[in-house]
Amino acid sequence: MNTTVVKIAGCAIALLLVFALALPSILKGFGLHPTYEGETYQLPGKRALVITTSHSVLNAVGETEGKPTGVMASEMTHPYYGFLDAGMQVDIASIKGGQIPVDPQTLGRVIKTPEDDRYLNDPMMQAKVTNSLLIDDVDFTQYDAIFLSGGWGAAYDMGFSEVLAEKISSAYYANTPIIGSVCHGALGLINALDKEGNKLIAGRRMTGVTDKQIKELGIEVTPQHPEAELRKAGALFESRSALVDFFATHVVVDDERRFVTGQNQNSGHETAHQMMAIIAERANAVTE
Repeated sequence: MNTTVVKIAGCAIALLLVFALALPSILKGFGLHPTYEGETYQLPGKRALVITTSHSVLNAVGETEGKPTGVMASEMTHPYYGFLDAGMQVDIASIKGGQIPVDPQTLGRVIKTPEDDRYLNDPMMQAKVTNSLLIDDVDFTQYDAIFLSGGWGAAYDMGFSEVLAEKISSAYYANTPIIGSVCHGALGLINALDKEGNKLIAGRRMTGVTDKQIKELGIEVTPQHPEAELRKAGALFESRSALVDFFATHVVVDDERRFVTGQNQNSGHETAHQMMAIIAERANAVTE
């Protein structure tokens, strides 16, 4: 191998290393996990409940083996720390309680966020994730914010949990909790019913991960897809698109201002803060 070839190979390797190191910043520049720069709130004395999946395998229906999955880390950490930094008490629950599966790919260097790093160095949150509350044992009506996190795992249990559907309905009729979701977390809303037995979200403006994003990522094996299921439940689905929807984001507040839904993994910060904005407005209205 002559000197010229060695130099070219060395330059190529160096460029690849530079690209690899810069990749997180490049993806952020395209729209992945945008930094929240909006208004923040202080809500001491208020309570938030973050709910996640308990499903840990990306498998076809009827199968038990597949790649590890679970909640997307940022879809849990962004709302958790948003609420916590506002002075709220934050609890974490899951469909089956106990250890929450966190999708290992979402903690990889390329896409993990500062909040994910904070979680990895936070023994208190780690303890809550290891010993999450069982939703059956939690009184949703005692919270000011209820946030349904997404991730591929949520496609297997959020929309199939009768307990979750019933508790979302009870929370809605308690009038206090603002109910939010991001990405696949919206599946936890599709079977909640109103007092007449109709879908609670029918006729409401909502969003969740798009069918387009699911197809672009090539993960159509999951049993439920948020856009399709929200539409079936009668929600007025809306979203924003990008050349690749993985880089899009959108947050919707329904006309009644009881539900706040985020389109995908990029929407967690904004969704949580929109929820807190409504809680703050309500608190101010009471004191005036």
